[in-house]
Amino acid sequence: MSSEEVEVVENSDNINGGTSHPASLTVTGKKLSWKNLRRNDSLDGPPMWVIMHLAFQSIGIVYGDIGTSPLYVYASTFTDGINHNDDILGVLSMILYTITLIPLIKYVFIVLKATDNGDGGTFALYSLICRYAKVGLIPSEQLEDAQVSNYQLELPNSSRVKRASRIKSKLENSLFAKLFLLFATMLGTSMVIGDGILTPCISVLSAVGGIKQAAKSITDDEVVWISIAILVCLFLVQRFGTDKVGYSFAPIICLWFTFIASIGVYNFVKYDPSVLKALNPKYIVDYFKRNSKAAWISLGGVVLSITGTEALFADVGHFTVRSIQISMCCVTYPALILAYTGQASFLRKHNHLVADTFYESIPKPLYWPMFVIAVAASIIASQAMISGTFSIIQQSLSLGCFPRVKIVHTSTKYEGQVYIPEINYILMIACVAVTAGFKSTTKIGNAYGIAVVFVMTLTSAFLVLIMIMIWKTHILLVIGYVVIFCSVELVYLSSVLYKFDQGGYLPLAFAVVLMSIMYIWNNVYRRKYYYELDHKMSPEMLREIAADTRVSRIPGLAIFYSELVQGIPPIFKHYVANVPALHSVLVFVSIKSLPISKVATEERFLFRRVEPKELNVFRCVARYGYTDVRNEQEPFENLLVERLKEFVSSEFLVTQNNGETEQVGREIEAIEKAMGAGIVHLIGENEVVASKGGNIGKKMLINYAYNFLKRNLRQSDKVFDIPHKRMVKVGMTYEL
Repeated sequence: MSSEEVEVVENSDNINGGTSHPASLTVTGKKLSWKNLRRNDSLDGPPMWVIMHLAFQSIGIVYGDIGTSPLYVYASTFTDGINHNDDILGVLSMILYTITLIPLIKYVFIVLKATDNGDGGTFALYSLICRYAKVGLIPSEQLEDAQVSNYQLELPNSSRVKRASRIKSKLENSLFAKLFLLFATMLGTSMVIGDGILTPCISVLSAVGGIKQAAKSITDDEVVWISIAILVCLFLVQRFGTDKVGYSFAPIICLWFTFIASIGVYNFVKYDPSVLKALNPKYIVDYFKRNSKAAWISLGGVVLSITGTEALFADVGHFTVRSIQISMCCVTYPALILAYTGQASFLRKHNHLVADTFYESIPKPLYWPMFVIAVAASIIASQAMISGTFSIIQQSLSLGCFPRVKIVHTSTKYEGQVYIPEINYILMIACVAVTAGFKSTTKIGNAYGIAVVFVMTLTSAFLVLIMIMIWKTHILLVIGYVVIFCSVELVYLSSVLYKFDQGGYLPLAFAVVLMSIMYIWNNVYRRKYYYELDHKMSPEMLREIAADTRVSRIPGLAIFYSELVQGIPPIFKHYVANVPALHSVLVFVSIKSLPISKVATEERFLFRRVEPKELNVFRCVARYGYTDVRNEQEPFENLLVERLKEFVSSEFLVTQNNGETEQVGREIEAIEKAMGAGIVHLIGENEVVASKGGNIGKKMLINYAYNFLKRNLRQSDKVFDIPHKRMVKVGMTYEL
């Protein structure tokens, strides 16, 4: 689908007996511009100067994590010292081929093709699968969803359609497959959040540890406390956002890459240029022959050279595919190769200094400048992962996989910059606890490796599914991808899991806690949805209520919030039974998340009328993508009323019935009059309890675990910034 302006008129049947029109697609003569939303990163995309500008900016946001890996890789690999001088060549060879194979070839040239309209990450892959196959666990799909401009997939014409259709059919008909995909998405999300906890710890601790080279009197405990102080300050400034300091990120990281590359060249020339022999993979074989099991265990240190690789994919939405490819190929990759090669040359002459390779290999005149830049780079790397964690939590909300929390948009210029107060302080406490508890980069590195490799392996698994089902890639190429990339990642995964009892348990412990929260919330969320679906009000019942002489109509516009997409929620009947009054205009609003990254504002609302017209009762589905922010930045009330008036007008334009002109005018006048009388927000506060006769597991899940989470987190009115003076909460207990 192109990004040019289009003109569309649509009409579909309403499941409640009325008519349905996407508010932004039904007005004849109204043109929608999608050029600012849809981004395919094609070769004829933005001009080169824009791409180069984005490439420069991406250096500061995307590469802080992988860029600071030279601080600790060799120390984490040779934890027991260097036993043979050629072991350095073996490890260097593995580092060079790992960086080339995984970040460069796999992510930059393969995985980045799997963006969701320009956005990346685990949720992007899951959303692509959800759009192609109906694997969602909540029956909220609507035909109109496919009319959203960036919903449709551009599928290749291929003779391999039959195989893709078989896999699609199996996914759609298997509850286990649907649960497994959701579980894998939750696991990937949890691991990335764990990465967001561990990155600040290992990066800051490694950078600050260099101060011991200049001040021998400083103890390890003092390094830990200095690191904790920096981490606390880092989290305390999160609420201000990164907009004000964002422009300094790219120059600092560029300076960092320049320094590590230059020092690498210096060490290479001064100490041992013969390390170029490491390009021969024979040294990897020799390394394993000499060290056998110890070599396999050391892979957990080697894999730290590609930490932060997932950021290439996850952060692509802030830039473009081409800009990420340019910055990686022209700046990051060469700088890292030179840095690791230079450190290997230094170690060939100084085996005993492997524990402090990075700072020991720095020429003395450059020590202090390098120390300052290292600390700044580690803070930037931490900042990027913290911001990424906020974005991932935001995406989890869209699946109903995380309790509702307050999301603050910290920048008017950059829509991806969000801040979540509760999560920020939880991350801060976790980072301080990890740093104070482990005190060394070795144990944190063991934990870090598991988080990194798990996410990479899950990405590969999702990508294989996308290759077969959506891209319809030739089976031989799929097999080649699995053999080359997946096998390498599984070897690394087996190595990092070996260090489970040496700190490796930490990200898995984080994942268990986070996935437990996600499972509890998602399970009850689905139970609530099915309860409302089974007990929804029929249009006939609503007409009976409106015709009841005991129910009066009062001036004003009422917005009744619900998550139910089909029909009218049962809590409304409970409301009318206790408050026998209806506002002159009533709109049932359902907040719905689509499996796409963004929904254009003009396509936000999908209206349906509840017959008869005299009732002035409407249903509205407010559609959001998983990266859309729902807060005060978007004038929800005004947009909804404007789109409602467009919807009423569009009914006349579609039918072209001149006899209804006056009636349309009266309806729009009634809406404006109701708005002038005041808008009231009615929020259903559903209390949930396990049904009588339920088993003990169900009671523990609903009565204790879910309700504990709900009591200790923000309510929906705070999430959507609804004015308290115009809000009415309606309580009802659901027995699930």
